[in-house]
Amino acid sequence: MLSGLLIVLLPLFLGYLVRVRSTRLLNLINRAVSGSVYLILLFMGVSLAGLENLGSQLSRLGGNALLLFTITTLFNLAALWWLSRRVRLSASGSPVVKDAPTSKLAAMQGSLMLVGVVAAGVTAGLLLGPMVGETLFTTADWLAEWVLYLLLVLIGCQLRNSGMPLKQILLNRLGLAIAVTLALSSLLAGLAAAPLLSLSWNEGLAMASGFGWYSLSAILIGDQLGPLMGGVAFFNDLSRELLAFILIPLVIHRHTALAIGYGGATSMDFTLPVIQQHGGVACVPIAVVSGFILSLLSPPLILFFLSLSG
Repeated sequence: MLSGLLIVLLPLFLGYLVRVRSTRLLNLINRAVSGSVYLILLFMGVSLAGLENLGSQLSRLGGNALLLFTITTLFNLAALWWLSRRVRLSASGSPVVKDAPTSKLAAMQGSLMLVGVVAAGVTAGLLLGPMVGETLFTTADWLAEWVLYLLLVLIGCQLRNSGMPLKQILLNRLGLAIAVTLALSSLLAGLAAAPLLSLSWNEGLAMASGFGWYSLSAILIGDQLGPLMGGVAFFNDLSRELLAFILIPLVIHRHTALAIGYGGATSMDFTLPVIQQHGGVACVPIAVVSGFILSLLSPPLILFFLSLSG
């Protein structure tokens, strides 16, 4: 049980030990992370194509993802609304951020591209499956597993070299409070959703521990619970980001903590320009700290909860 957890956490830990001072190398690592994510999602799509009764399985995937997303959203919004009424945090207007997306569609482009990669994998699996046979799907699973190990090393390296010292995290109490509130409410949602999804309690917790990091949650869940549940995790966390793009401009001036927190792990990257554009520069360090904490928590929590199934 724990040996499987250690095997997967080891690459993450080894990557975290690597200190990179070269900006050029860091950029290369960032590109390698993106490339690895695309590869694994492509392989996940191929594996999905290998499921029996694909049509009904995809229908089940969509229904489960919608159910998990709805429950998680309700828990998150209720908890963050409660927090936003108890902390002194207000947004201020600011000019458009340089290089920030100028429309919601532009902001969501990267997210939608990942959906396209999964769809491309499914299409490739459906086209090549009859010719290659079961070997195609077993090879896709094998390749996805090894690319996953590489990805975890790179993510560990990213986290170590993110420029976010522990002191800065601990001193930013608002960012810490938002992250803890989002994490706890998500885990409660996972417990509530587990019986409805025919999952064990620990699998429900694992499904809820992505905190919006859809590329990683899909990969880790899919590796342990199969491509179907990996797809559920992917679309659950992806939907969080898509809703965040819509929600942030609407509520950030009235419920700033809610707007910052709902994006989860994406508050430090994908949704950060939207937060700054509509909430002002004062929101940026809070969003970065909150997103960073959730990004740091997500992989070990998912792996830990999944390891309890052994």
